[in-house]
Amino acid sequence: MNNISSSAQIGKDAYIHESSYVDNDVVVGEGTKIWHFCHVLFGTRIGKNCSFGQNCMVGPNVKIGNNVKTQNNISIYEGIEIEDDVFLGPSCVLTNVTNPRSQVIRKKLYEKTLLRKGCTLGANATIVCGITIGRYAFISAGAVVTKDVSDYALIVGVPGKQVGWMSRHGHILKNPDKDGIMLCPESGLRYRIVDGLLKCLDIDENKPLPPELSYGKKIYDEFKNG
Repeated sequence: MNNISSSAQIGKDAYIHESSYVDNDVVVGEGTKIWHFCHVLFGTRIGKNCSFGQNCMVGPNVKIGNNVKTQNNISIYEGIEIEDDVFLGPSCVLTNVTNPRSQVIRKKLYEKTLLRKGCTLGANATIVCGITIGRYAFISAGAVVTKDVSDYALIVGVPGKQVGWMSRHGHILKNPDKDGIMLCPESGLRYRIVDGLLKCLDIDENKPLPPELSYGKKIYDEFKNG
């Protein structure tokens, strides 16, 4: 198709809608889906089994891991790096210059923002550039994040503040037992705070979930209401 550059590398079973454009020197991994009205700019690397909803812009020179879910109306600018299994909620905002001015050119001064494995950005959340969002951190809808976020941290508000911890399955962890262990109500995985940071005691943070824990069976309210 003429909307995909001849130098782009498109993986097996990848899908790119005819209304979207892929520039030169782009890699799109196997099984990745790019839907309506998207533009992937030069030098961008996208992993396997990702999805991009309507009206997304990616690049240039952006690196995205595997199984990243990008909802509608999101721009991922140069300077942003996204690891595996990240979820980007609709219309969340990512930036790459702290002090932009139209009259001052800072095209080679982009600040790095790192979204680490498994984190979630809620709808309309804003991530100020130059920070790291930790593994499995959960940024709530509409939050504005201005500093680094720890693994598993739950961030809400403007400016964003940590109000608790979220499990790998996206549930608030509470009611620690006498040993400080908290259970995820959906998975049963055990978590504990070690040296001020939350750790999963049953599965290494960098390892995938076992198949039996990879599919949800109840909506959130069923857990919330006990």
